Amino acid sequence: MDAATADSNLAAEAVGRAMMAGDAASRALGIVLETIRPGFARARMQVRSDMVNGHGRCHGGLIFTLADTAFACACNSRNAKSVAHVAQINFIAAAQVGEILTAEAGEVSATGRTGIYDVTVRRGDGEIVALFRGNSYRIKGEVVSDLNKQP
Repeated sequence: MDAATADSNLAAEAVGRAMMAGDAASRALGIVLETIRPGFARARMQVRSDMVNGHGRCHGGLIFTLADTAFACACNSRNAKSVAHVAQINFIAAAQVGEILTAEAGEVSATGRTGIYDVTVRRGDGEIVALFRGNSYRIKGEVVSDLNKQP
């Protein structure tokens, strides 16, 4: 890994820490950011008994929240403040209490002020639970002030 890549990865990690520190909703759900690098993030969440719907399965809104958290970290990973402009999810399979879900968000395109990110949510056995696509819009500012300034 060259120095520029290492610096970019360190910057992304600082952004991830800042994003998660400010995200009370994700913390309340026990969502943990496992990995972040420019254009990519992986987050996980264990399904608790207070997360189920009327059918005893993980509530779709909470699966969406996990995917959205990974998306938010990925699209902000270069320290340019970005917000969701559009997001949609397709539910593929149910998740049960006790299962650990992992959401991997990857950049498909980032041009100008917009980006497209695909997120795959999987159970521990690798089965896909949901597919999420988010479109980001870059707004003014940085996630971590002065992070991008050279010494």
